[in-house]
Formats: sequence, structure tokens, C-alpha cells
Amino acid sequence: MRMITAAICLSAGLSGAAFASEKCAVPMADWQPREALQTKLEGDGWKVRSIKTEDGCYEAYAINADGKKVEAYFNPQTFQSVDMKIED
Repeated sequence: MRMITAAICLSAGLSGAAFASEKCAVPMADWQPREALQTKLEGDGWKVRSIKTEDGCYEAYAINADGKKVEAYFNPQTFQSVDMKIED
């Protein structure tokens, strides 16, 4: 019985990890250039320090229009915000 329970827990954990591995599931062929995201963010009043790829998304390190340091994730096709961490 323990073996069955362990197998179920293990398979559930592995499938959850695989499912959560990418925040943005967009084929590379559909990605817009990083420069376009930087232009959009700067147009919104952000000061972009860097943009890299993380979990299938663009990850921007920047200072937002409110003057706060942010680590923000964007869908590389639509530039829609996926997640954001604001430093105090």
C-alpha cells in the first residue's frame, strides 16, 4: 500500500513540476524582439536595466514609472504582464 501511495505522490509531483516549468508557452517563432519590449516599457515611463529570457517569458529588470525596482515577466508574443516582483 505504501508503494502505491508513494508512486501516486511521485507522479503527481513530477507532472506538476513539468506543468509549472514555463510561465509562457509561446513558440519561439511567435516571439517579438526584446527591443520592442524595451521600447514599450520605456514609452510607459520605465527605465530598463536588462531583459533576458526566463521560464519561456521575457524577464525585465527595471525601475517602473513609480520609481520602484521591479523584476517583471512578460509574454514574449503579446508583452502582457505575467508576473511582477516589486522590491521595497
